[in-house]
Amino acid sequence: MELNLKKPICFFDLETTGINIAKDRIVEISILKVFPNGNKESFTWRVNPEMSIPKATTEIHGITDEMVANEPTFKELAPKVYALIKDSDLGGFNSNRFDIPLLAEEMLRAEIDFDMKKALSVDVQTIFHKKEKRTLEAAYKFYCDQDLTDAHSAEADTNATYEVLKAQLEHYDDLENDVNYLAAFSSHKNFADFAGYIGYNKNGEEIFSFGKHRGALVEEVMEKEPGYFGWLQNADFPLYTKKVLTSIKLRKLNTKF
Repeated sequence: MELNLKKPICFFDLETTGINIAKDRIVEISILKVFPNGNKESFTWRVNPEMSIPKATTEIHGITDEMVANEPTFKELAPKVYALIKDSDLGGFNSNRFDIPLLAEEMLRAEIDFDMKKALSVDVQTIFHKKEKRTLEAAYKFYCDQDLTDAHSAEADTNATYEVLKAQLEHYDDLENDVNYLAAFSSHKNFADFAGYIGYNKNGEEIFSFGKHRGALVEEVMEKEPGYFGWLQNADFPLYTKKVLTSIKLRKLNTKF
């Protein structure tokens, strides 16, 4: 079954230096762009992360410092990546929790104003876990009856993710072949930022989802305790979270005039 698309969707996978969204960097990115007419484009880049790749991480994806030493930095690649995905929805495996947040960080470091306001995200892992509770390798075997060779290679994982989603649509009659539906089905919670530090209350207002102000309105906290905003901006939080906080602060200031 082919995907029923109203706009392109980019399936992508990242190999990185680690799993810290705020600190770690991309070492490989693969993007499979699928168009509504069924055409596909595929791109894979190795990336110089400008930091050392830990040995434990290299043992997972096989990418060493020497292999990326002469590759472009993400800042150099960012315009190409953004041009490819800016008109598209996004799809991936655990992408809502990891790949999209980390990609957003890299984009913001490259001074590209990345956000998801006009895009949907389909997380194939969430669909799989809601239905079968397994890993990508198991998903590929279960749905496609094939072994996933070169697992933790960004290109292999990206293509496997695309094939798994198509097979999921074949397998489950209650799954709608519609990206809006799949994005809603594969979402966890609705957050204002990617990392989940800023959530929404039942009225759709931004609230803190962590720390001493957990559950409190962001606007109220920043008005009553302006020093907290300064602390958040200087602390080790993801750049996208800081961007969201800044936009809330500016919105509040604008309503005063």
